[in-house]
Amino acid sequence: MNAMTIVIGTICILIIAYRLYGTFMATKVMKLDDSKITPAHELNDGKDYIPTNKWVTFGHHFAAIAAAGPLVGPILAAQFGYLPGLLWLLIGAVIGGAVHDAVVLYASMLRKGKSLSEVAKEELGPIAGFCTGLAMLFIITITMAGLCIVVVNALSNNPWGTFAVGMTIPIAMGVGIAYKKTGNLKLTSTIGFILIMVCVFVGPFIKDSALGHLLTLDPKTLSIILPAYAFIAAALPVWLLLAPRDYLSTFMKVGVFAVLIVGVLIVNPHINMPTVTKFVHGGGPVIAGPVWPFISITIACGAISGFHAFIGSGTTPKMLDRWTDIKAVGFGSMLMECVVGVMALIAATALQPADYFAINSNPEVFKTLGMHMDQLPALSKQIGLNLAGRTDGAVTLAVGMTYVFRHIGWFAKLAPYFFQFVIMFEAVFILTAIDAGTRTARYLIQDFFGDLYKPLKDVNWMPGSLFAAALSSVMWGYLLFTGNISSVWALFGVSNQLMASIGLIIGATVILRVADKRRYMLTCLVPLSYLYVTVNMAGYWMVKNVYLNPLSKGYNLLNGSVSIIMLVLGVVIMVTAIRTWIKMWNSPRVQLDSKAA
Repeated sequence: MNAMTIVIGTICILIIAYRLYGTFMATKVMKLDDSKITPAHELNDGKDYIPTNKWVTFGHHFAAIAAAGPLVGPILAAQFGYLPGLLWLLIGAVIGGAVHDAVVLYASMLRKGKSLSEVAKEELGPIAGFCTGLAMLFIITITMAGLCIVVVNALSNNPWGTFAVGMTIPIAMGVGIAYKKTGNLKLTSTIGFILIMVCVFVGPFIKDSALGHLLTLDPKTLSIILPAYAFIAAALPVWLLLAPRDYLSTFMKVGVFAVLIVGVLIVNPHINMPTVTKFVHGGGPVIAGPVWPFISITIACGAISGFHAFIGSGTTPKMLDRWTDIKAVGFGSMLMECVVGVMALIAATALQPADYFAINSNPEVFKTLGMHMDQLPALSKQIGLNLAGRTDGAVTLAVGMTYVFRHIGWFAKLAPYFFQFVIMFEAVFILTAIDAGTRTARYLIQDFFGDLYKPLKDVNWMPGSLFAAALSSVMWGYLLFTGNISSVWALFGVSNQLMASIGLIIGATVILRVADKRRYMLTCLVPLSYLYVTVNMAGYWMVKNVYLNPLSKGYNLLNGSVSIIMLVLGVVIMVTAIRTWIKMWNSPRVQLDSKAA
């Protein structure tokens, strides 16, 4: 199998899906109508609710949802071979992820941009709302800490990456101020993009300078700086930092993968990983479980991800200028993220299997596989960094992308710089999600605890906003600093896909209420049926075989307890939803529009 075939086939499938299925969802299922006012206009406060250009919102939304998931997940899932991951990415994104993201965004906008827990409370009742809010607090805290671990590993003792990533903050703020004053999006975004690229290329020259020594930070220092930055990003007006930074970061994200696509089309590397490997039945060195259900747990972002529900019911619904923008921002962003996931899969599977397993396995485990590294030792020597045993997925992507371009003669001299650039690029990729995720957690905390103290419900109340932003940053910052989330990546997958199931449950409820034909509810029920069974099977497998198994290296009572709580919350929400659906089905149709919400 050649990579070109996969790339061309993927792009064609996703374009057709957007044109046909995306249009069907927008016009028939959700009945998007631009004559109705959006929450951004209705509640415009110049801080959180701000009508925003569609492509700026698209940039923010894509940057926020496309974090570590579409990069790391497909790389880890390459253990099973290239075919399982490819099929799940394409089927999951079209049938599940794009639908999930669009309907969650739609449901939140119908309820004036409220968080998913508030939407669940109004659609399914107080019990489901409480369970959804509690599950979301668990999930967002774990997810933010987990995302930051990858960033800490990428920026630790890396002044080049720290400088380039850090400079995106003042540049974004300058772009936000300039755009607000001039309204000239093209000029301000072009200048901002040029400045970011200048910082990227200046980075190597500051490495040995006084500034470089100042920016050479250890993991503990970064573990304090990142939550502090997230607090500031969550408290500032969205137009000042969050939206312009994510918008500018999108240029880099799309640009890097566009270059990778062009490189694949020119070089057309061979996919060296077999169609399926012997590890599809379990016992692999990267993922212990079998291909099902773990292919759908390992690959979340890129196919379907519950983290997207935080963004789709957090920042984005407060920014959309028109209702029809949901198609491009919700449905379209997910399909673009699928392309990112497929390219990451290609980067991993283009490696020789021995090199792939050498990077993604502990050295002791790799010795038991009976494999011998191919080109990895030479690349390690060229870069000046031992690449074996770096199991977080980030290094595999950088190595894989470097391998794709190594066939171009003049590229050999640039390989070390390109490798470091990709590492830095991944850090930027993830930090944009941390910005939006912490801000979304702020909204969630204000909604959840606002039932106990009413002023917290008001997102414009400054003390409440600062309290919620600080509490969110402290919760996940504590986990990051103390390192209490080791061995938790599978827990990320289970909790993340459980969140996606909750998003589809709420989406199905809203569609049952508003759609002209009740059978349109199947657009959510079909992916929900698969995902709900899958996540419960994976959760049960992890609890039984890993978290509560004293003989397992991953034995962890905390992870086991959290997993059980998550699954129980999911059962309560599902049972409540089924009872609500039966009641709605047997009652006269009562439709909900944006004015009545």
